[in-house]
Amino acid sequence: MTVTEHPTTAVPVTDAVLDNPAYFALNGPQAHVAERSGTAVRYPSDVSPFAAVPLPATQENWADLRELVDGRVGVSAGVEWGAPRQWRLHPPVEGVQLSGAQVVGRPDEEAVVLTSADVPEMLALVERTKPGPFLPRTIELGTYLGIRRDGELVAMAGERMKPPGWTEVSAVCTDERFRGQGLGGRLVLAVVANIQARGDRAFLHTGRQNVTAIRLYESLGFRLRRAAEFGAVQAPAG
Repeated sequence: MTVTEHPTTAVPVTDAVLDNPAYFALNGPQAHVAERSGTAVRYPSDVSPFAAVPLPATQENWADLRELVDGRVGVSAGVEWGAPRQWRLHPPVEGVQLSGAQVVGRPDEEAVVLTSADVPEMLALVERTKPGPFLPRTIELGTYLGIRRDGELVAMAGERMKPPGWTEVSAVCTDERFRGQGLGGRLVLAVVANIQARGDRAFLHTGRQNVTAIRLYESLGFRLRRAAEFGAVQAPAG
C-alpha cells in the first residue's frame, strides 16, 4: 500500500461520476490524499472510511482491495460492490444521494471558517448529533463552516468527496438545543456558495429513513438522484 502523488484523471464533468464518487474523487481532484494498491483506492483511515474500486468490480479489483484494506474494514461510498462470498459483509446503511445542480448557494454572515484548532469541538458536536463519519483529519478534504452561539460551536457543515466537477456537502449537524432555527439550511447554502464559486456543483448523501433531512434538502433545491447503499466489507483472513 502506498500514498502517492497521482495525476488527475481526465473525466468529463457529468453526473456519471456520482455513481462511484469516492473512486473518481481519489483518482481525480483528491488523488493527492489517496492510498492505493493497484486499482483500489481509499482515504487515509483518519480522514474518511471510504474505499473504492472500479465498477463493475473484477477479481483483480477485489485482490487489489484486499491488499489495500489489509484486514481492516473497507466502506463503500454509496455503491454496491457485490463482494465475493469469502468476504465478510457488514449490515449496510440504506441511503439516498441528492444532486444540488439546481441549488442556488448563499453566503451567510454568521458562518465562520473552521480550522484544525476547532477539530476537538467539531468531533464533540458530531458525537452528539451523529451526522455520519467525521474523523480527526476530515477537515483536510475541504472548507468547513460553523455557527457559534456565546462562543460555542452549535452547527456545522462542510465538504468531503470531490469527484470531478462536484463536491459533496457533508457533516451537516446542529446541536439539539439549537434545532428549528434554520441553522443547518443556512450552512448548507453557504457551503454550496463556496462550491459554486469554484465552478463545481454540490451533491450530498443522507439516510433513506431521515425524512426530515430529505425534506430540508429538497426545500433548498436538492433533488433525489438515486438510492445509495453504504456497505462495509472485510477481507477474509489468510
